[in-house]
This record gives sequence, structure tokens and C-alpha cells, in this order.
Amino acid sequence: MKKAGKTDPQKLICESGVVPSLPIIYARINKAVNDPTSSMTSIGEIISKDMGLSARLLRMANSAFYNFPSRIDTISQAVIVIGIEQIRDLALGTSVIELFEGIPRHLVSMESFWRHSMTCGLTARMLAVHRREINVERYFVAGLLHDIGRLIIYMKIPGQASEALSRCKTTGEFLYQAEREIMGFHHAEVGGALMQYWKLPATLTEAVAFHHHPLDSNHSSVDASTIHVADIIANAMELGSSGERCIPSLVPEAWEQLGLSTSVLEPTLNEVDRQFHDIIEVFLEPVSKLLP
Repeated sequence: MKKAGKTDPQKLICESGVVPSLPIIYARINKAVNDPTSSMTSIGEIISKDMGLSARLLRMANSAFYNFPSRIDTISQAVIVIGIEQIRDLALGTSVIELFEGIPRHLVSMESFWRHSMTCGLTARMLAVHRREINVERYFVAGLLHDIGRLIIYMKIPGQASEALSRCKTTGEFLYQAEREIMGFHHAEVGGALMQYWKLPATLTEAVAFHHHPLDSNHSSVDASTIHVADIIANAMELGSSGERCIPSLVPEAWEQLGLSTSVLEPTLNEVDRQFHDIIEVFLEPVSKLLP
């Protein structure tokens, strides 16, 4: 039950100081993607004006993430080969990472946070590949952003965040449960509120907001279920952490919704391991090291 006097996720986003705005470059790309008069060339030109984004997308296009047989040398090539909507989604993921600075280190290591988030994104993408989804990049982005609400909590109410982390060490409960007990809401709800604030698609909003309770999603419980399963796998792989000390419990119906055999788990883990180093380099290396 929400404690009296506590705020709610929407108020935390809108009324508690500066919350990062959606990156301008993403807004420009998204506008162009939704404009029927835009071409692949014009979208490539928009991306090319951002040196950092261009460097990261080109490095990603030539990484184990795609494993293309020939080298991709220009953003125009990347847009053609990867796809317009997919490039738009990847641009969102790469640009959002640079928005969050000044998070108290005693609460979380940002490198560890993003390592966990990228593991979740890679896992979600591979599950989507096994499901033969058309745009698997949106699952990568949903996984990448699934815990972003925790960064808002760390930024805006660090005292309560610290209390929740300490409580988990003592009780062994899940961090999202401690957050709800102490704050009246948990990080997934805050993340969903941020997605709404940024006016991102409902499927992405709900995948983030309901990744601990995927069956509560109204628009796409399959998306939420994919991130739910991917988050559990990512926590089990221990390649990073957003603060959670335990592996969250699986909602059995979420796995059933994916319609996958357990035989996909081993190749999924192997592929995540294969791609992990490259994707960490793409997202976390300084741009200067990514330039030719």
C-alpha cells in the first residue's frame, strides 16, 4: 500500500526538478521516419550530423551484434541494410545513455548498471529473434531501458533509494518490492512514467512499466513478457547490476506467452556472450575511441 505523503511516479517525473529531455537527435530522426516524404538518404543525413551517434551506429553495424559479411562504411549504408525503424530505435538507445550523469556512486556504479541493461537488451533481442519478430531492435531498446526508472529514483530521492537498498541486504527481498514498500511505487512504474513523458510508443512504455508484472500490460503483454524473461536471465548471468541483489521470480505465464521451447535458452546465452563485449564497447567507450 502506498504510504501517506509519498509522491507518485508521474509527479516524480514532472515535479521534482529537471528530468532529462528526450534527445533532440532522436526526435529529429523519429519525425523523419514518420514523414512519408522522407527518404533513407535524408534520414542518413540527419544521423550523419551527429558525430557521436554516427560513430556508435557504424561500430554497431560492423560488430557481432549484426555479423554482416561485408563492412558497412557509411550511415547511408547502415540505414539501408539495418532498416529505417530499426536505426531509429537504436538511435534512441545510444543517445539516452548519455543523459544520466551525477548518479551517486554509493547507490550504483553506472558502468555496472549499463552492463546489466545491455545484457537484458541483448537477451530480449535474441528471444525476439527466436520468435521471428520483424523488428528485433525495439526489444533490445526496451531491455536497455527497462531499469531506467531506477536512475530517476537515484537522482531524485537518493535517501529513499538508499533505504530500499539497505533493506534488501537485511531482508533478502527483491529491490522492486522494497521500493514499493518505502516509496509507494517501484522503478518500473517510474520508467513507464518517463516513457510517457517522452511520448514514446505504448508498447515500449508498457514493456518497461510492467517488466515485473507482464500480465498487467494492456497493449502488448508479449513485449512485457519478453523483457520480464530477459531481465531474469540477465540477473542470473551477473554481468552487471542496477542494484538488485537477487534473481527476480519468473511469472510462468510470461514464459508461456513467448511460445518458445527451453531449447532456445542455451543458444541465447551463447549469443549474448558473443555479442556482449562489442556492444559494451559501442555504448560505453568514449566517442574519440570509436572514430576512425
